[in-house]
Amino acid sequence: MMTMEQIKEQNMRGRDMLKLLDFSIEEVQALVLLAHDMKKKKENYTDALKGQILGMIFEKHSTRTRVSFEAAMLQLGGHGMFLSSDNLQVGRGETIEDTGKVLSGYLDGIMIRTHGHDRIEMLADAASIPVINGLTDLYHPCQALADLLTVYEFKGGFKGYKMVYIGDGNNVAHSLMIGAVMMGMDFTLSAPKGYEADADIIQKSKEIAAQTGAVLEFTEDPVLAVKGADFIYTDVWTSMGQEEETALRLKAFGPYQVNETLFAEANEGCKFMHCLPAHRGEEVSAGVMDGDSSVVFQQAENRMHAQKAVLYSLMKK
Repeated sequence: MMTMEQIKEQNMRGRDMLKLLDFSIEEVQALVLLAHDMKKKKENYTDALKGQILGMIFEKHSTRTRVSFEAAMLQLGGHGMFLSSDNLQVGRGETIEDTGKVLSGYLDGIMIRTHGHDRIEMLADAASIPVINGLTDLYHPCQALADLLTVYEFKGGFKGYKMVYIGDGNNVAHSLMIGAVMMGMDFTLSAPKGYEADADIIQKSKEIAAQTGAVLEFTEDPVLAVKGADFIYTDVWTSMGQEEETALRLKAFGPYQVNETLFAEANEGCKFMHCLPAHRGEEVSAGVMDGDSSVVFQQAENRMHAQKAVLYSLMKK
């Protein structure tokens, strides 16, 4: 693992974070370790972004993203400004490019939680300040950084451990898979047919795994998937914007519930993870969600610490 001197040598100032693939393995590792240091030594960073403003655009609802980013900016001495698309001209037809150019004159950074990944790419191309992905339909990089921080807190490293994701091959699965194999962590994704991860992202993850020595596997069988698991992760079966598919998804994902029976197939000491919000009785049983193996609320808190590392690295003058 890197020393603090090596972490500080990773110069990411002024860059965008649209996906983890935009960063090197060393840079992602540095962000995780910096987040760990910032969590332990909060007092060392209280004025790091003094006087700076992060604009936070929300085109999708949020609890953790909004509060964690706003709290992160306050703890770093800056200010987080909530910008609902309902109250911006972008919600009435102004282009995302014009919005990016205008906000670049007022702010020091932009975080956006939106739908199609092309929207954040257009925003970043137009803006002259760092743009951070708070969630798109394709990626959720800040969530993955928080997940990696959580793994590091329990294991002190990544190699030799196995992360298993059960359920929809969605934005969370994409970023988690990329982040895990970047760190050399074995990763297995178990999804029903028709709900697999994006083929291009799988190919890029395979290429990274070949570099780091991570074992990357895919199976429709969740029982087979969790054999040897040190962490089991799941997400809701129906994400925002997919409500019309609810009945179909409930049927397809029924055998993929993370419950006590499935969890018993994993390694002793296995931890349960979830990006939240969770639907007890659907993707996870209440017994697993609220049991001793669950680390979901530590994981949720780590969103703030991981994002502090991102904000510090991209926005520090």
